[in-house]
This record gives sequence, structure tokens and C-alpha cells, in this order.
Amino acid sequence: MSVSQNSLFSIQLYKQKVEDCFNIAQEQIEVSSKSSYNKISQSIDQILLDSIHPCLSNFQFLSTSPQFIIQSPSIFTNEYIHSDLTNQIKSELQPSINSIVQRELKIKEQKFNKSLDKEIEERKREYKRYEEIIKNKDFEIPKINLKQNIEEKENKQIKEPQNLNPFTFEIINQNTIKQNEWCQAIAFNKDCSIVVAGCDKNIKVFQHRQGKLDQIQILSEHRYNVYTLNFMKNTNNFVSGSHDNSIIIWQEIGNSQWKCQQILNGHSNPIYCLQLNNTDDLIISGSLDNTIKFWMKQVNWMCQQTITDHTQQVYSLSLNDQQNKLISCSFDSQILVIEQQKLDNKWNVTQKIKVDTYGLRLCFISDNQFIFQPKCQKYMDIYEMDSNTKQYSKTKQIAVKYGSGGENILFPQQYLKSKCILVNKNGTNVNLMRKKENDDFIIQQYTEFNHKLIFGQLSDDGEYLITWDDKSKEIQIRKFRQL
Repeated sequence: MSVSQNSLFSIQLYKQKVEDCFNIAQEQIEVSSKSSYNKISQSIDQILLDSIHPCLSNFQFLSTSPQFIIQSPSIFTNEYIHSDLTNQIKSELQPSINSIVQRELKIKEQKFNKSLDKEIEERKREYKRYEEIIKNKDFEIPKINLKQNIEEKENKQIKEPQNLNPFTFEIINQNTIKQNEWCQAIAFNKDCSIVVAGCDKNIKVFQHRQGKLDQIQILSEHRYNVYTLNFMKNTNNFVSGSHDNSIIIWQEIGNSQWKCQQILNGHSNPIYCLQLNNTDDLIISGSLDNTIKFWMKQVNWMCQQTITDHTQQVYSLSLNDQQNKLISCSFDSQILVIEQQKLDNKWNVTQKIKVDTYGLRLCFISDNQFIFQPKCQKYMDIYEMDSNTKQYSKTKQIAVKYGSGGENILFPQQYLKSKCILVNKNGTNVNLMRKKENDDFIIQQYTEFNHKLIFGQLSDDGEYLITWDDKSKEIQIRKFRQL
């Protein structure tokens, strides 16, 4: 082999080993520490010892300059050439390796900062509404840990009891109250200690003790009849909707007294139905103006979104257990399924169900089932969600008592999962039904009021059913009893 050929081979070998060193350097940079750099140096030393040195045994003239090799092929010993070449390669590689390390560290730092910023923003959004609630001086802070309470409610699902015995609701005759004004909305608070009743345009507040009502206040902010009343889940504050197109948030101020905290104006016609979420920061309203509005609690309550897909008045609303689906029914013979989107929290209509006969009331039974009551029919429809299409369809009909004499709005349909009880107002009857293991419903008790104008509500614990009807003109309380 000639000197020039040897020189060319040596240069190619040098180039290949330099590339190998760079590859090792890039592979070794996995953590941002000094030890990572030391590994690179050790790897370079090793590759020189293992690969280049054997070549020097055969060629005593290896260097980076072919001309230098030709002129002085014999002045180096193997050891000297190896040492000189090692230092030379390390010296030439040092700036490049440092550049690689700095570049990789910078990339890792940018990724870490970006990930950290994202996590911080998610944390801020998660706690924003709780911080605002606490900062609002007008809000009554619950004595419990609000975040812990919410998580417990989400994680601890109420299981439906099975094999329950029959039940009845018995009227407490000695505690009925004569009420001549129309009482179109009645509601219990969370522990059944307070009852509010819309009596024409006024709201009467009662203290409740074991079926006995004592009036303690009259609220007179509404200008026309009150159509719907809902207590909040974590406080004794409540919300009212009226024929005057307004919604009022009522705040408890102590000593069993309430005041008007805020009036929400936005609907152009009467409010027929309201729904509140479990965290007390969302109110959903349905109106005679054909719209559904979503009101969010920030510093004050504000309308954040309006659904306009119904073409006639909205009669009833219901939220599912997970609080991410809403159903509505209307005079336009449609049921809307409205879902909250995860990305932006907006509510979108995901299904429109055309029904043969419009209905006045509906409610979720579970996240996958809901019940719809067609107007003036002796049956109710059960809808179930298909696990593949995620769309709801009617799966069966259940017989219910209807009576005669027409129908009216404003008595919401309720399902209480803890006792498997469904309250179904239909015509002149109130049907109290129990859900069975096969998802069927049977009537356990029904009351014929002989008048279509019946209004009422089942308490959250299922212990009391309160009603007012235009025939007796009485507020009546019935007590649950297991048979």
C-alpha cells in the first residue's frame, strides 16, 4: 500500500470515528447534569482505544493532514500518535459536544416550562370558581370543604337499592294550610327545614317541622305569578322564575330571613322551568320565548349561552347525574339532548328527537335513560342511549293513571335514585311509582285530585311530598311510610 493510499485510508477512518463520537454524544444526552458530559468524554476515549489504536499498529503515519504524512511518515511512534490524535479529536469535538449539550438542555428546559405552564393554567381554571365563591362577600361559605364535597359527590355514586318493599305517602291532615291564591311552585330545602311557595306573585317562606308549616316571611320582588322555585344544593339560597320574565336569586341573610341578591333579566317571556347544578354555579332556564339560557356564577350571575333550537315554548328541563347532559321538551313536539363539550365547556345540541305527542315533563333516570310524559296520555315513554351510536331512542312504554279534565304545566317530574321513586303528575292524577330491577316501573300509589291544577314537589330525601291543588286550595304534606 502506498503512502498516499495509507493517508487517504487514515483520513477516512478519522472521519468515521468522529461521526461515531457525535452519534454517541447525541445518544448519551438524556439528563441535564454534569455526569452526562463525563459519559460522552469516556465514550470518546473508549472508541479511540478500541478502534483507532489497532490501526496505528499498521500505520505509523496517521494524522489529519495528508501532506504531513507524505513528508514525515516516520517521526511518530504508535504511542505518541495515539496520544496526539486522542487529544486532537477531543479538542476538536469539545465545542461541538458543548453545543449539542447546550442545545439539548435548552430544548428540555423549554419543554419543561411549557408543561409546567400548562399544568398551572389547568390548576387555575379548576379552582377559579371556588376562589371566586370564597372572595364574594355576599356568598354564604359552607362550613364543609366545598372542593372535597364536590369530589365526594362525583366519586360516590348513589346505588339504587333493590328488593324494596311497597310504600305509601300518608297525608298529615292536621297540618294542612288553606291557601286561596294560586300556588304554582313549591320547594323544600336540602334538609326539609324550609319550604318556599309561590302564592301568585309573592313567595311565602315557611319553617317546616315534621309536617307542620309556620310562615316566617313574605318576599314580594316579582311583579307577576311565580312559576318555578329551586333551592341550591349547598346553601339555603334559592332561585325563582316568574311570569314577569325574570329570575331572582334569593340569599339567606340569617335569622331565617332572605333578601333579593340579584335579578336576572334576559328572557322575553315567562320562565317555565329551572335547573341548578350540584356546585351551585350554573342555572339553566327554559322559557315561553322558546329559548334555553345558561347562567354562570362569576362575581355576579351572567348569561353565558342561549340555545335557540326549540321553535315553541320550553316546558321542562332535566340534568343527568354527571351534570354534562341536559334534556328538554317543548310545545314543538321535540326533545333536545344537549351536551357540554370538554374542550370549551359550551353546550351543544347533539340530538333532536321528534315525538308524536308533545309533553310537559321529562326527567333523567340515569345517564343512559330518561322518561318522557306525553300530554294527556295513559302511558309514559322510556328512552335509552345506544352504547355504540350514543343516541337515545324509545325502548318501552309504561302505563300510568291519567284521569280526565285536561292537563297543565309546572309540576316537574322527579326521580329519586336513593329510593327508586318516580313522581309523575299526569292529568288529574299524581302517580307515585317504583323502578324495578328490570328497568320497569310499577304504580305503588296514585292520588286522584279531580282537578288538573296540581302543583308540588318531592323532598330530596323522599320523606315528604308537598302539593297544592285548585280544588282543595290547600297546601298538603304527605309523609313517606314503608309498608
